[in-house]
Amino acid sequence: MKAIGKKRTAQDLVFNIVNYTVYGLFTIVCVLPFYYLFINTISANDLVSRGQILLVPKGIHFNNYAEILKMRGLGQAALVSVGRTVLGTAGTLLGTSFLGYALSKQEYWHRKIWYRYVVITMYFNAGIIPWFINMKNLGLTNSFWAYVIPAIVSPFSLILYKTYVENIPSSLEESAAMDGAGYLIRFTRIIIPLSKPILATTAIFAAVGQWNSFTDTLFLMTDSTKFTLQYLLYEYMNEANSLADSLMKMSESGVRVDMSSILTATSVKMTVSMVVVLPILCVYPFFQRFFVNGIMIGSVKG
Repeated sequence: MKAIGKKRTAQDLVFNIVNYTVYGLFTIVCVLPFYYLFINTISANDLVSRGQILLVPKGIHFNNYAEILKMRGLGQAALVSVGRTVLGTAGTLLGTSFLGYALSKQEYWHRKIWYRYVVITMYFNAGIIPWFINMKNLGLTNSFWAYVIPAIVSPFSLILYKTYVENIPSSLEESAAMDGAGYLIRFTRIIIPLSKPILATTAIFAAVGQWNSFTDTLFLMTDSTKFTLQYLLYEYMNEANSLADSLMKMSESGVRVDMSSILTATSVKMTVSMVVVLPILCVYPFFQRFFVNGIMIGSVKG
């Protein structure tokens, strides 16, 4: 006996066409800026400066990337950025999961007060000067741990994780408690394995935030060995304008300058932006399958 399949109607066909068209256009809108950025980093720099590169690269070369990779202190700065991203993300995951699990328990002492105390910091802060004084008094100026310690508790991630844990069936923990398992055993052997989607979501947010941050370096670090990659590239982008001015003066004085491959302010900014974005673009696909599930379940209760 043949299985009876559902006959596709004209309305279904129209819906599928509209659906694929809308999401296809949305995908193009998301991808196009990265494509535009990339083709401008490998095209002739003089054409890029004049805005003549739109959809197809012209005068292809990779001199921009070669020059960026020659930056002084780039290796040390990249190491600091990778270190703060890895350790900072791990610290956020540990602090968020542990505190979120504790605050999800009804028997926690004054849990509502402590929960609101943490969440309120999302909306109010003392400002940059009190923050700097506090960090200085804690001895975190010119210290690598200034990148890690303040990120251990993330209020937004705490909300997601706490809500996620509250949706896990309590019977799982109750059965383990009847067998003599304490809170730590239940947390490590039951809750953590079931929390992979929300932990992956938290890891993405934390890693992106750590990788892209440079203002803490700007305010707290004077030791060049503690500079992050983003801060170093930020400084280099600011120097790109003076570089362009010097090249313009050289051209006006009669010195022959090959502007197609020489770095300009525009080419530096675009190449730097590509260098900063590329690592996160490479990491994100590994967490994508957890992301939607984690953000939906962790943000909606019931």
